[in-house]
Amino acid sequence: MSKVLATDLDGTLIPLKDNAENAADLVRLEDAMREHKITLTFVTGRHLESVQDAITRYALPAPDWVICDVGTSIYQRGDDGAFHIAQPYFDHLQGIVGEVSTARLREEFAAFDSIRLQEEEKQGPFKLSFYCDAKQLHPVHNAVLNQLTHRQLPYSLISSVDPFTGDGLIDLLPTDVSKAYALQWWTEHAGMDNQDLVFSGDSGNDLAAMTTGYRTIVVGNASPELMETVHQHYEGRRQVDRLYIAEKHATSGVLAGCRHFGLI
Repeated sequence: MSKVLATDLDGTLIPLKDNAENAADLVRLEDAMREHKITLTFVTGRHLESVQDAITRYALPAPDWVICDVGTSIYQRGDDGAFHIAQPYFDHLQGIVGEVSTARLREEFAAFDSIRLQEEEKQGPFKLSFYCDAKQLHPVHNAVLNQLTHRQLPYSLISSVDPFTGDGLIDLLPTDVSKAYALQWWTEHAGMDNQDLVFSGDSGNDLAAMTTGYRTIVVGNASPELMETVHQHYEGRRQVDRLYIAEKHATSGVLAGCRHFGLI
């Protein structure tokens, strides 16, 4: 049986600033994954260039797969070390959006003065991202959602607040697509069972993946509200043994969870 660690990056696998324990545990985790031949998959809102920057900046282990752009891109690392797009997933998303490209979406929302486009490198073939005032996130979310519904556009909306900058974030993605959706597609495409995989995360945009049925690590720096929501989910299904709420933060919590589930 293949063993897989699928993990969020920021606030989860990436060591927290000036945290020596996290830095040391990252090395321990990488050594243990190599020894036990663990397949490593990053599941992140970052774009590929930003993921590659994080690998270099934080000395992260090289992943076998990267699910990025909030679930709208999947890449596999080749023998040459380069990342190659998973074409079947690209084709799958193309089938969802059909004729409605992100260029068309830009036109649809050009008149919305409550949102502004994010930088070009944060856009993707199936992802259109905006900034907004975090204090207005709820009404902006509703206004954008109303437009999507009214115009019958094959996209859904994920809104969040960037914990590092405080910006409100609006991501338009193909209908129902998310980090969890991409992870589920990938496990099925790779012929794996949900039982084979351990997922680790720290924030609200990890919630769907945390409650899909994988063994789940919630790192100790996650909010109490998120911990409680995920715990209630597993308690309601009498599957609390599939959840590990770490006391340790970020990288150290991931390492502890991997040990708890016998991954390493």
